Amino acid sequence: MRPAVMIDVMTLTASPERSTTGPYAVEVVSAVKRFGDVTAVDGLSLSIRPGEVVALLGPNGAGKTSTVDMMLGLSRPDTGTVSVYGRRPRDAVELGLVSAVMQTGGLLKDYTVGETVRLTAALFGRGRGDVEKVIDRAGLGEVRGRLVGKCSGGQQQRLRFAMALLPDPELLILDEPTTGMDVGSRHAFWSAIRDDARAGRTVIFATHYLEEADAYADRVVFMRRGQVVADGTAAQVKALASGRTVRATLPGASREELAALPGADQVEVRGDTVLVQASDADAVARHLLTRTAAHDLEITSHNLEQAFLTLTSDDTGGDGTTTGDPR
Repeated sequence: MRPAVMIDVMTLTASPERSTTGPYAVEVVSAVKRFGDVTAVDGLSLSIRPGEVVALLGPNGAGKTSTVDMMLGLSRPDTGTVSVYGRRPRDAVELGLVSAVMQTGGLLKDYTVGETVRLTAALFGRGRGDVEKVIDRAGLGEVRGRLVGKCSGGQQQRLRFAMALLPDPELLILDEPTTGMDVGSRHAFWSAIRDDARAGRTVIFATHYLEEADAYADRVVFMRRGQVVADGTAAQVKALASGRTVRATLPGASREELAALPGADQVEVRGDTVLVQASDADAVARHLLTRTAAHDLEITSHNLEQAFLTLTSDDTGGDGTTTGDPR
């Protein structure tokens, strides 16, 4: 006998009254969440408009999970407020306005992919057409008859995505949505997400694949120690991490000599290649080209990963300056 169905998708059967109110899909105002002596969320304010695709990024312990839990109504802020489409988060979940796809858990290994989707559809009163639609959107057509326990990690994550689409939520929250997917599946997944956003669905996702945030998010939000330290487009956030990198070929270069260059912040020597992170990249480049044998020189701006490290590391503040506070 198969076990009873347990669904991981964070949503309940939709009520007929699904209308949304207010200008924001999610609004967090001065939210504080403490766990004993630990402050996980520290006066955080964040507003997300309908139809935006927002990447919520930060190192472990930055407060991302606690923030998402408050958006889902799984916890409440100690002070401040959190609302979803102008409602209390739990009310929005109960109305079917919100679905969340978590990275692990919640799937029954002895059911097939197709059976799992059909059972989930039955919970929301959805018909065969809806089942076929989400199976197609999630790219599961070729594995619909496969047992969930025989599916790869990426296929199981796509199954969770299909289940989350069934209630047709206004807000979709994704935790590491493409873990285990191959390159083609990841591209197809994000194409589907962008189509949803153009249709008005709001998407908030957390990921360790920073290139995905760079390529697909309308906004990138960096969190550190329970606070927002950067919020804007990927280009705007990258610009906050001051400095550029000078890369050149320079045989026999010494790290000590390069570190003494005016404007050089960090230096790395990799064989005949030197990399200098500099607040004044033009001065470094001018010196290398006129006073050394350097050639094949190029100057690049920070990518999102470098901006992430600069803006969220424990020895810097939100503007990249040293705080001196090790806590």
